[in-house]
Amino acid sequence: MNPPTTVPEQTIIRVSVSEAARLFGISQQTVRRALKNNAISFIVIGNRYKIDFASLVTWSQSKITVKNKMNGNGIGQFVAKWRIPSTS
Repeated sequence: MNPPTTVPEQTIIRVSVSEAARLFGISQQTVRRALKNNAISFIVIGNRYKIDFASLVTWSQSKITVKNKMNGNGIGQFVAKWRIPSTS
């Protein structure tokens, strides 16, 4: 008899407001506005917002201006450097 398989717990990555703003090339005010509108999932730890990174990415891709800023000023500007050439 095989032992029951367990589904590994998904690790939630959380970032601060300032980290989110730097990663996506947007202002902290833009991030706070999205939090106020409940457009991004978050928790509060010690009076600090901790934003669910997956929710942040989903939100950023749904907003054209945020998506463009991420590609130009945020982490998106480095993606081309990460491309790994095909070995086949």
